[in-house]
Amino acid sequence: QVQLVESGGGLVQPGASLRLSCAASGRSFGSYTMAWFRQAPGKEREFVATIKWSGDSTDYADSVKGRFTISRDNAKNTVYLQMSTVKSEDTAVYYCAARFLGVGTAEYQYPYWGQGTQVTVSS
Repeated sequence: QVQLVESGGGLVQPGASLRLSCAASGRSFGSYTMAWFRQAPGKEREFVATIKWSGDSTDYADSVKGRFTISRDNAKNTVYLQMSTVKSEDTAVYYCAARFLGVGTAEYQYPYWGQGTQVTVSS
């Protein structure tokens, strides 16, 4: 089992930067592919970014390419989402997710989830 806890959300102005963290408990963190999803009010949960268990491959939604960066620090059992030049449409609850090995951008492919952290972009 893997337990995930997100942190770093908050209220920021358009154009600002924010870094989200996801701390994982349990063994074999280095064998888990990690991902970030988000859900805005009235909308379906959508894929944001993922990083392979090996750390040598990443993928991003078109809406965040060039602005967001996903990374991991296996020594700290932590995954990060660096958000830059944020926009109002980035406002959502952000969720961290994990799966054993493999790759994927679909919600159903991830069995482990955090409880989410709120990001609000407003002037």
